[in-house]
Parts: sequence; C-alpha cells; structure tokens
Amino acid sequence: MRRWLLRSVLAALALTGWLRVAAGAPYVPQSDDQVVERLALRANDPAARRLATLRAAWRNDPTDVDIATQLARAYIDQAAADGDPRYVGYAQAALQPWWREPDPPAPVRVMRAIVLQYDHRFDASLADLDAAVRAVPDDAQAWAWITAIHLVRADLERARQACRRLAAITAPLVGAACHAQLDSLTGHATQAATALRAALHADRDADPALRLWVLTRLAETEERRGNTAAAERAYRDALALGLPDVYLLAAYADLLLDNGRAAEVMPLLMPHGRADVLLLRLAIAARATQDTRRETLARELEARFDAARARGDASHRKEESRFALAVQGQADRALTLARANYEQQREVADARILLEAALATRQRAAAEPVLQWMQATGVESPQLRSLAARLRELP
Repeated sequence: MRRWLLRSVLAALALTGWLRVAAGAPYVPQSDDQVVERLALRANDPAARRLATLRAAWRNDPTDVDIATQLARAYIDQAAADGDPRYVGYAQAALQPWWREPDPPAPVRVMRAIVLQYDHRFDASLADLDAAVRAVPDDAQAWAWITAIHLVRADLERARQACRRLAAITAPLVGAACHAQLDSLTGHATQAATALRAALHADRDADPALRLWVLTRLAETEERRGNTAAAERAYRDALALGLPDVYLLAAYADLLLDNGRAAEVMPLLMPHGRADVLLLRLAIAARATQDTRRETLARELEARFDAARARGDASHRKEESRFALAVQGQADRALTLARANYEQQREVADARILLEAALATRQRAAAEPVLQWMQATGVESPQLRSLAARLRELP
C-alpha cells in the first residue's frame, strides 16, 4: 500500500476526530519582536518541505484536484501527528473550490468527509464517503473512515460491514487489527489480543506507522481485559518507535493516571502540551500531584474551551466535561456536557465520562444509555464495570 494511503487509513481507524478541540484564545503581541509561538515544523523537516512544495503547486492552480487533495491530506496528517486542529482548517481551505459543490470528484468527497467528521458532522461526512465508494469501490481510505465513524457512533454492525470491505483491499495487518478493534468492544477482548499479537508476529517488517497503530490497539485491548502490565508493554513498544502520535501519548497518559502514576505524566507530555488533548491530561496530572504549574495549565485549557464556545464549536464536549469534573470540580456542568457529547459519539471514553459525571452527581438515570450499551455489547472494561456497579448501588 502506498505510504500516504497507509497513513490515511491509520488516521481514520485511530479515530483522530478526538483531536478536534479548541484552538488557543486570540492573542495580540505587544511588539514585532515578541515571539508568539515556536512552530513544531522546521524548514529542514521532510513534512515541512512537502507542505511547502504542495502549497506552492496549489497556489499556482487551486483548482487542480490532485494537488488540492494531496495538500489537504498532508494537512490532515500533520493534525494527527501533533494534535494542532488549525491544520484541519487549512485542509478545508485547500478544498474551497469544491466545498459547497453537491457532486465534487470522488477524491474531494473523501477529503471533505474527513474535515466534516472533525467537526462531528457525521451524517454529512458519511454521505460523502458513501458516494465516494459508489464511485470507487476499492477506496481503502474511504472505507477506513466509514468504519471509524460507525465506531464513534456505536453502530457496530455497520462498522463490521465496512471493516470487512476494508480488509479485502488493504494490508493483512490492517484488516486483522480492524476486526480485533471491533472484537475488543463486543466481549471478545482476549480473542482480539491474541489476533493482534499473531498479526504483528506474521508481519515483522510492517511499516513503523502501522506497527505503532496496531501496538496502540493492542494496548487498549489489554486494558479492557484488565491486564495493565501487558498494556503498558504494548504502549512502551509503540513509543519506542519514535514516531509523533498524539493518540498514543494521550492513551498512555490515561493508563498512568488510572494507576495513580500522575507524576509520570508530567515529563511524558510537557514537550507536547501544544495539543489540547494532551494539555487536558497535563492539567489533570498537575492537579493530582499539586504541581506548581497546575493553575497555569488549567487557565490555558479553560481559555481554549472559551474560545471554542465563542466560535460556536461544540466538538470538544468530552474533553471539557472531563476538565470540569477532574480539574474544576464542577460535577453538574460535567454531566451536562457529557450527556450532550454522548448524543453525538459513543466510544468507550465517551461512555466513561458520562458514567463518572452521573456518579459524581448521584444521577443514575443520566447514565442509563451507557448502561444499556454495556449490556448490549458486552464491552469489557474494568473501569466501566466498576463505575456501572457503583451507579447501580445508588438509591
């Protein structure tokens, strides 16, 4: 599989929509000499050079479909790598000639769908993706995003159907991991972990980005089995690959936080605090450890959420709910945000924050959709099961 296509497929299946949270609050520097921000990309960085080349070609002809979609894809890749949502806006700008077109070329439909899902406009995104695979039935990128969106919405049967289509046209390791991801959500986490290890063993020379994604899925699966030691080994193996990946860092930080190791989160994430989802975990860890930076981190994150609301952006509710509960101690507000979030997306993390907020406010009825989902799917998660048991004990 071409490298760019592989990375796009992995970005979809990693459900990178969780990176779409607030950008920083507007800031006006006091002088021309003041440093506003140090960019993660450097001029000699291959990604920076590729972006510069594509931007130059796009400026020369913004209506060239191939160049525009390549540029949009490069921006999406960068958003996934460092968690900066501004790159999603740049991707939309690259697609501007077709943004409101009812029937754009299939490659544009796919990239437009990716941008739309970052804003949680899932129906519109799926409409574009469905049209794209009707035009190009073996478009692995489109099938990966269809799978991902159905997973986010907890439509596991449709996700399974899309996963089968993806497995038939992509690398065997991708297909195996896609199926294992679904198995881990439907009461078959042990089977999923075994399948992932076998797939990794069978493809020792897989692309490092693919190995990182599969190892991250393995770690999450082991967590759902309650095997913390095995989960940490998988996370560390993924980190050892040395590739930038916000999802991996956030997932490993959550493992550390869940196991009373907040002090380890600070050095892990401080070099990457630019990404909002990582700043959230830094704020939680700082509060847990009484770090002197806790108030500064909390104020910065609150400013980002305020800026998002001012723009009418509601795609950050899960993160803001967790911030309200774990950092600000505002349980009622956390519950309001968690309930609104769960109406749109229903991943394990979305279920968990709703259970936590319902427990904190002693409102079992608010968590009923999650309790029903857990019973219907048989999802394995010590954290979810513990929270559900405590909720059921409420009078």
